[in-house]
Amino acid sequence: MDNQLKEPENRFLGRIADLDEGDKPREKALTQGIRSLSNAELLAIIFGSGLPGKSVISMSQEVLASCDNRLSRLSRMSIHEMKKSFKGVGTAKAISLAAAFELGLRTRDEDAALDPQIKCSTDIYNMMRAKLERLEYEEFWVLYLSRSNRVIYEECMSKGGVSGTVTDIRLILKRAIELLASGIILVHNHPSGNLRPSPDDDRITTKAKEAAKLLDINVLDHLIITPTSYFSYNDNGRL
Repeated sequence: MDNQLKEPENRFLGRIADLDEGDKPREKALTQGIRSLSNAELLAIIFGSGLPGKSVISMSQEVLASCDNRLSRLSRMSIHEMKKSFKGVGTAKAISLAAAFELGLRTRDEDAALDPQIKCSTDIYNMMRAKLERLEYEEFWVLYLSRSNRVIYEECMSKGGVSGTVTDIRLILKRAIELLASGIILVHNHPSGNLRPSPDDDRITTKAKEAAKLLDINVLDHLIITPTSYFSYNDNGRL
């Protein structure tokens, strides 16, 4: 009788679906957000199933433990090394894990390329010169920066004639608030080649700095770009 009630050995395949409701990482991700998951739970989602008699969570914990719980070490392993090193990790699981790491690396590289960090006026010039140095009319651009001075958005606020353009400070600050920007950089061009700021340039710079300060946003620089060079308000102590 007891033998009839006894569960067959290795019946449990260790799938996520077989876990208790409170232990299912997918459900936890839905209710608490993906960032609430531990490294083992994230691996469990990628693996999908464990071993006979061992849950996918336990298997994931063992995989991490073998790498001193360092994802960086695990990420450097080849698909072949993963298959060879971890029991229960076959071709499909190893490829899925390698793909997840590769997506993470590509995201990091893409962010670095698309959201450049501004460290000096030369960085601004190199970023904007192609847009402005050959124009025969003025354009006024604004770069919106994160707290770490990474460009999160760039926008042309106005276009004008050969000697000026009209800029609305209210629209600049409205966009900064929408983007939760910590800093802004003003950039416009002088098609004439004259590097000297005009009285209007000074006025816009001062007005933007004072208005932004009320919102705890810093105006970090104002660049004037000509066909051959540039002028930085910050570099010249005029900000």
